[in-house]
Amino acid sequence: MSTKRHLSELDSTPQANVFPGTEPKTVRLSLSAGEEIPPHRHPDRHIVLYLLEGRLDLVLDDSTHELDAGDIVRFDGDRQISPKAVTDATALLVLASR
Repeated sequence: MSTKRHLSELDSTPQANVFPGTEPKTVRLSLSAGEEIPPHRHPDRHIVLYLLEGRLDLVLDDSTHELDAGDIVRFDGDRQISPKAVTDATALLVLASR
């Protein structure tokens, strides 16, 4: 079975679960310029973040990564993550079980 969704159909902000109740967990993250998500972790997950549009500062532990649209980052969910939008930004995150 396959499921198709369009990201513009998702209205939950800042996070919308693209395919609720399925693995890997897939989330659309939409942040307005200056908006940020407090530091947190996703234990026992591998994470891929693909920045679809905008600019994002991604803090992983003590390192900040400046991302532009089209950038993709892979990291371990045990790291502390805190994304902050430099401009309005939309990202797609895939959180796969380890």
